[in-house]
Amino acid sequence: MTPELTALALCGLLQAVQFLLFAVPANLELGTRYTAGPRDKPPEHGLSTLTGRLQRAMNNHFEGLILFTLAVVVVTVGGQSSAVTQAAAWAFLGARVLYIPAYALGWRPWRSVIWSVGFFATLLMLAAALI
Repeated sequence: MTPELTALALCGLLQAVQFLLFAVPANLELGTRYTAGPRDKPPEHGLSTLTGRLQRAMNNHFEGLILFTLAVVVVTVGGQSSAVTQAAAWAFLGARVLYIPAYALGWRPWRSVIWSVGFFATLLMLAAALI
């Protein structure tokens, strides 16, 4: 397995961790009657600030995984793995790990800086695959 695929697999596991970090407090706050139900109506009360941030961080990871997965597939299938693409893949994973506490704890402007590292690492992978 290429290092880029390993980073992608770890990003998938990170998504599962983020789901648990969000789902446990959401179930406690909203109650399983709501979370296990059809959710036809909004909950009686909203999520706490921290749980809302964990949900948004989780959703952001889903969004980031789309482009990162595309980059890993292009690099891997195209046989373009290099030290640059490998470093970029690990930078993406590291940024995504740091993004969780940055978002949850409201680190400004670091949350955006950390997000940018992951985004530009992904773009670097795509650009390197084209060269």
